[in-house]
Amino acid sequence: MSTASSATTNDNPRTAEFAVSGMTCALCVARVEKVLRRVPGVESVAVNLATEKATVHASEAVSDDQLVAAITKAGYEAARIEPEAPPAPELACCRDGELAAVAGSALVTLPLLAPMFGLDLPAWLQLALASVVQFGFGARFYAGGYRAVRALAGNMDLLVALGTSAAWGVSVFQMGAHSSGIAHLYFEAVAVVITLVRFGKWLETRAKRQTTDAIRALNALCPSVARVRDAANPSREREVPLADVRIGDIVVVRPGERVPVDGMVREGRTHIDESLITGESLPVAKEPGARTTGGSINREGVVAIETTAVGAETTLARIIRLVESAQAEKAPIQRLVDRVSAVFVPAILGIALVTMAGWLLHGANVETAVLNAVAVLVIACPCALGLATPTAIMAGTGVAACHGILIKDAQALERAHAIGIVAFDKTGTLTVGRPSLVAFDAAPDVHRDDALAMAAAVQRLSEHPLAKAVVEAAATLSSRPAFDASDVADARAVTGRGVEARIGERRVAIGSARWLAELHADVPAALAVRARELEAQGNTVSWLIERHDDGNRALALLAFGDTVKLTARAAIERFARMGVQSALVTGDTAGSAEAVARALGIAPERVFAQTLPNDKARVIAQLKTSARGIVAMVGDGINDAPALAVADIGIAMASGTDVAIEAAGITLMRGDPALVADAIDISRRTYCKIRQNLFWAFVYNLIGVPLAALGMLDPMFAGAAMAFSSVSVVTNALLLRRWRGQANAMQPQPSGEGLVNHAARSTL
Repeated sequence: MSTASSATTNDNPRTAEFAVSGMTCALCVARVEKVLRRVPGVESVAVNLATEKATVHASEAVSDDQLVAAITKAGYEAARIEPEAPPAPELACCRDGELAAVAGSALVTLPLLAPMFGLDLPAWLQLALASVVQFGFGARFYAGGYRAVRALAGNMDLLVALGTSAAWGVSVFQMGAHSSGIAHLYFEAVAVVITLVRFGKWLETRAKRQTTDAIRALNALCPSVARVRDAANPSREREVPLADVRIGDIVVVRPGERVPVDGMVREGRTHIDESLITGESLPVAKEPGARTTGGSINREGVVAIETTAVGAETTLARIIRLVESAQAEKAPIQRLVDRVSAVFVPAILGIALVTMAGWLLHGANVETAVLNAVAVLVIACPCALGLATPTAIMAGTGVAACHGILIKDAQALERAHAIGIVAFDKTGTLTVGRPSLVAFDAAPDVHRDDALAMAAAVQRLSEHPLAKAVVEAAATLSSRPAFDASDVADARAVTGRGVEARIGERRVAIGSARWLAELHADVPAALAVRARELEAQGNTVSWLIERHDDGNRALALLAFGDTVKLTARAAIERFARMGVQSALVTGDTAGSAEAVARALGIAPERVFAQTLPNDKARVIAQLKTSARGIVAMVGDGINDAPALAVADIGIAMASGTDVAIEAAGITLMRGDPALVADAIDISRRTYCKIRQNLFWAFVYNLIGVPLAALGMLDPMFAGAAMAFSSVSVVTNALLLRRWRGQANAMQPQPSGEGLVNHAARSTL
């Protein structure tokens, strides 16, 4: 156990995870959360019954020992989960010892069923066998019930322990009262209830384990060793443990092997299967300069990869953390369950007492009254309530991750089912995002090659896709020698407008039409006409501007073209079928935005062009007030981060910037708009499972408890029903694992109408 935090006295927030054993139902979860929240310095707590984990957000002043002590005092066992720890072992109820205990209890119980088949079994033997089951195999219920009573709380163990003890006690009393005659004994009911409940818990935990299969599959993706090229002798390779690989090491990967690290291809060409990480169905071509992800499979050639990330910073490690975080969080609907669970056991104990008193008042004997009260105690099942939501969340987030959809928290998963409108950024989200320079026109008194060389000089240090397109075009088409680095000075970016720099004695800038207007630059009439033509064709027009203290003037215009992604139109059409509206919010020109909207079938009134980052956030805020349902924003750039944060749900492309990903609640592992529809679909299915589970959990108790109180349920059947309820809830959630997204199955519909003006290329 780590105690590093004990020595720290500052109040910076931190997150710690603890494995908690001994929890059996939603009441245990509520108890653990309650005692942890009482620890001074703890900000928030989330306890997950399905994963048996507690996630605590607290200040650094709170030590792990304090948190463990609080959980232990509540009657449970806890241990810190280290951030770099290996995958958790199988849950306790999945081990052979637990199954052996269930089998042993069943073997001892079997002879007690003999009287049901007309066979005689001495009362003393029935007592002996039932006592072995009650106090041996059933000891866990006494231990759990004792912990609950000591903590002034209640749980499932307490209900089972009270119910079976009462039935056992009545049977012993009957033996003494009818020592010389035939007594009506209920030892078989005691043994059967305990055996069935233990068997049900084993099945339940075995099923719960399947909800974490996605995490285990992801953990198993990376190999334990890597083949590293010797820096001193490049012809020599050695296998080293993956933990010993460092950033900058060259790792050699042969055909059929898994890529052990995140990196960049330095030598060789191949196709890599990234399906388990991104959900991409087809292998992706890789050549020198291409990025690779640890855990993917090299299908063809030998490649040498320079390591760029190791350990917790790899893409795979981040995916696992995101999925685990989502599975640990509580969905908003869980609050209703928590409120019900808080009064569940006291209410059941009260109903059991009323049942016994009612039967006695109506003339029934003590035996009948007690057995009906026992049936009430046994059939009541807080387990199903506690498992209804987390198991569905775990199954939903797990299967989504396998299809390239990372859901950061349970709230995003639950709310996404109600999305009514999806607002898309354009460049890199709906379009390929690799624009090319399709037209470059200089002012009449400016030499075209000089202007193109200046534009490339200004853009040389920028990583923006439009800047790269200018540099590439200048290298290919300009006869003017490129400017040296010493020729360019004072380069700076102007947010939402463009970039500027000093080239020799001249101060030049490249920016949008908005910036051109703000600078009141003079524009030759011919360039103004040409700009309108290019914008009408769907191109993005930028301007090369020379700046002077006494006035600014346009030296040239640059037109950029882009193409929509192959699955974009099919995705928009699918949204329409799902009843979800689509909108386009872009910083690009109106002509370019409208051309994309026409190609994809987005209504003109839902197109918002020339929006700065803050304007995008304002547009999303307006949509939230006017639209029906939840508003989602899909983007991939830094300029999308404000809008992603303002939206009810932010959806980021993993191909975009880290800022956008951090601001979003859902991350798509590949830049495919069709995955947005898949994210909504899995959310709807998960939310449906949550509602189904809660419905059956509530209805089960609403029907079962009155039937037991009315004497219509034998304790044995009540025990079987209790076990079945938990297993059925988990099994229903596991049906989500059969979900298959439609993104890969969509038939691509290429459409470049109005997006790239190929004729304009002749001007280059």
